[in-house]
Parts: sequence; C-alpha cells; structure tokens
Amino acid sequence: MRTKPMSNLSAIKKPIATEIKAYHKVFRSTIRSKVSLLDIIMKYILKTKGKEIRPIIVIYTAKMMGEISETTYYAATLIELLHTATLVHDDVVDDSNKRRGVFSINALWKNKIAVLAGDYLLAKGLLLAVETKNPHLLEFVSKATRDMSEGELLQIEKARKLDISEDVYFEIIQKKTASLLASCFATGASSTITDRELIEKLWHVGELTGIAFQIMDDLLDFRKTSVTGKPSGIDIKEKKITLPLIYLMDNSNKEEKKKIIRTVKRRNQDPKSVQLLINQVQESGGIEYAQSKMIEYKNKAIELLHEFPDNEARQALEDIIEFTISRKS
Repeated sequence: MRTKPMSNLSAIKKPIATEIKAYHKVFRSTIRSKVSLLDIIMKYILKTKGKEIRPIIVIYTAKMMGEISETTYYAATLIELLHTATLVHDDVVDDSNKRRGVFSINALWKNKIAVLAGDYLLAKGLLLAVETKNPHLLEFVSKATRDMSEGELLQIEKARKLDISEDVYFEIIQKKTASLLASCFATGASSTITDRELIEKLWHVGELTGIAFQIMDDLLDFRKTSVTGKPSGIDIKEKKITLPLIYLMDNSNKEEKKKIIRTVKRRNQDPKSVQLLINQVQESGGIEYAQSKMIEYKNKAIELLHEFPDNEARQALEDIIEFTISRKS
C-alpha cells in the first residue's frame, strides 16, 4: 500500500542519508587532483553543487532492484561527474557567467580553463567506469554523452533558421536532457542486477522522466519570477524555441509566424517585444498544451515504473518523478 508521498527533496533524501554520505566520499576522492589550480576549481564545484537529483535516482533505483554496493556509489559518482562536466561546458557554449546564482567556472577562470576542467571531470568519470569492471556503466554513460553532444549540436543547427518542429524539439530534448536521466536509472539498476531487459526498461523510465523534466524547464521560463513579478523569457532571449512557442507557431498563419521568428531572431533583447511574445504564447494555449504533454510523459514514466517491485525505493522514485514537474526552479 502506498504511503503518503514525500513532498520535497529534503524528505526524499532523508531515508538514504547514509548512502548519500558514502557517495559524497567517493565523489570527493574521485575529483581530487595534484594540480593545485585544478584542485581549487574542483573544491569550488563541490561548494556550489546543486540538488543532486541524479545521484539520488541512481541510489534509489539500485535499492529498488537489490542491495546497494560500492558499484552503486561509483555509478552515482560517474553520473554526477558527467552531469557537472556538461554544465561546465554548457556555460562556455552559452557564455553564461552565473550558474545556480553563483559565478560559473568560465566567469572566474575563463573559457580555456573551464573547457579543460570539464574535460577532466569527463575523463575521471570514464576512468571510474572502467575501474568498476562493470561494462554496463561505461556503455550507458558513453551513450548518454554521445546523445547529449548530438542534441546540443542539433539545437545549434536548427537555431540558425529557427525551423524547429515539435518532432525535432522532442528529438533534441530526448538527447540533451532525457538521455542523462535515463542513464541514472540504468546505471543504478546495473549496479545491482544483470537482467538486460529490466535495465533497458528502467532506461526508458528515465527517458520519459527526462522529457517531462525538460518541458517543466520550458514552462518555468513563462512563469512570473519572485524578483520582477514577470516571466523571465530567457529562452526567447537566447533564441531557443521551446514547446509553448512551437505550439503558438503551429497555430499561427504564415505572416504571424514570420513575425514570431523575426522577434526571436532580431528583437530578442527588446523587453517589450519579448513580453509581447510571452503574452501571445499564454493567450494561444501554449502553456496548457505544454503542461498536458508534460503530464502525459510523467504518467507514462510512473506507469512503467509500476512494473517493478513495490517497495519504499520505488515509492521514492515515484516521488522524484512527481517532484521534477512540481519544482519552482
């Protein structure tokens, strides 16, 4: 029988506090470097780490399927190394000076050092995967790394003409975001079981969750912020075409669509033009459409998750999936 769902991330983390502590020990040990500059950067990364949803998923998936082992902590570390490397590289690509409200690596140490720091994290992760002698870990993380690179490049390619259809949008987010969450479920499972069919099914749970997660990110861009009381419109300012905006374009005539594209291409730094476009998206039903798609993917993820053992770990994973679409940031 399902217990009352855990409402926030702190509550979700509490039952695995000991396991998280063990994972932190492995992570800190893994990123340590004898090169003083690199070690300073790694310590800065440790201080500014985010919610750690991905390692938590790894740990709970392992717990759902069997007994947590040292390999589970390696898998959680591997995922977080890959995720952190991706964020460092993303900040360079996007020329971002802030990450989670603090200065990014490239803002403090410039692009060249940031790229090399990201490469170091990625290399440490791949070496850790090899050291575990678990071929599944290396396979799933390598697959996610490939998919994320392809997704980023596909987005850049399409951003030139802004000809992103809904199908292309889902292909991009499946590769860019969903593949890493998919690898969380798959590596967590592969640290405790060897059944390929079950591991791949859990990969799919993560993929569905990741798609819902990214749509939520897109929706946050259209919500009022606590600072300004207005939607941020950051995606529009960065010329990113997301699902609510795609819905507006799909339901606009040829001339209206040209105007939308012109705003995103040429007037994306003009606050009035951006706000006008946000208003159009809201009035078109784009927000509601994106929300319905997000809930659809979330429900599919939970439905597939329910094919696995009904225990506290599975319930926690369900809470995490619900959390991904109810978060405020």
